[in-house]
Amino acid sequence: MKTTEELAPPTGASLLKQPRAVWAVAFACVVAFMGIGLVDPILKQIAAALVTDPTQAGSKVSLLFTSYMAIMGVAMLVTGFVSSRIGAKRTLISGLILVIVFAGLAGASNSIGAIVGFRAGWGLGNALFVATALSTIVMSASGSVAQAIILFEAALGLGIASGPLVGGLLGEHLWRYPFFGVSVLMFIALLATAFLLPKTPPTGHKTSLADPIRALRHPALLVLAVTAIFYNIGFFVILAAGPFALPTAGVMRLGWIFFGWGVLLAIVSVFVAPHIQRAVGTIPAVIGALVLFAVDLAVVAMFTDNSTVVSIGIIASGALIGCNNTLLTEVVMGSAPVERPVASAAYSFVRFAGGAVGPFAAMKLAEHVNLHAPFWFGFGAIVIATAVLVLGRPIFAAAKLTTATTHGEEEAEAILVGDAD
Repeated sequence: MKTTEELAPPTGASLLKQPRAVWAVAFACVVAFMGIGLVDPILKQIAAALVTDPTQAGSKVSLLFTSYMAIMGVAMLVTGFVSSRIGAKRTLISGLILVIVFAGLAGASNSIGAIVGFRAGWGLGNALFVATALSTIVMSASGSVAQAIILFEAALGLGIASGPLVGGLLGEHLWRYPFFGVSVLMFIALLATAFLLPKTPPTGHKTSLADPIRALRHPALLVLAVTAIFYNIGFFVILAAGPFALPTAGVMRLGWIFFGWGVLLAIVSVFVAPHIQRAVGTIPAVIGALVLFAVDLAVVAMFTDNSTVVSIGIIASGALIGCNNTLLTEVVMGSAPVERPVASAAYSFVRFAGGAVGPFAAMKLAEHVNLHAPFWFGFGAIVIATAVLVLGRPIFAAAKLTTATTHGEEEAEAILVGDAD
């Protein structure tokens, strides 16, 4: 694990003063994360065009999230194995090529099963790219690890924010166009990465396939992993169930709602989360955001028939998700005495596993119970995530983990677990 001195930012370091290679990878991250929210505005369009049984529309199209996230999560376990053998740049480029190909094939498909399958291939490409991109930005960026993580989470937020807007603008004409649009943008990202990122030959020892699983033996990382499973169930309930809770909303209205959600996510990730962290501590800040997220989901669950409440609830959840994404990622980077790519792969594996379970289970509940049920399901998942983190909080204090924004050991512990400890 890095010491506080190693993690501390150099004097005068600026988040915006980064090498061109970092900006190239960050731009590719923006496009990569478009894939998460891209399909939200066009879910109902795809269902109308390709699902013959309207009673199964929700669960069928939810598989676009499930296949994407499930394969992405499992593939995270092999990203370190691959990148430690062929180098970060080749791994990034391989992932980009896979996304270009499978996004294009999804757009050309004529059945929901084919799109689900190609979304799985898209998820594989994203896994190779995303896990490697995080470690590449952390290693290549100027300034502190915290600044690098904020830059990564900002790219994630911008991608998630712009995905629904791109999906809405292009999908208003035809549901296939957003998939083709991602292929084009990813091709641009591929060129930028290929020309601006220097060669990154394999360095250090070769990572084994078992290393990410072994990393989960560390108590702090395990607590974060279990928290992430349930947190991401709630996260993706919003994405999957949100459009169906707004039955009269058109493609562009959904695009703007989820754009607002993503903009809040990005703003809070970059500008607000670090201030909250310094004020109350990382773990208390995450717990507080989880509690508020549970309240948000409960309100949406109670007033699912009110489109205004649902719209506001979706948008507001972006702020809470933005806070948690940044702070959880930062704690993960210092939560276990393993290499950062290994910690990132382990956390991402369970993070996206939760993302895979949430949409399908939520939409099955919608089909067999009612449209309120998915949000109550998400509420329950967030309550469990909060309980796990509250009960596991002493582990972080005992481990005396450092954070990437601290300058002294006592300050590091105070920022991580809060003054109360």
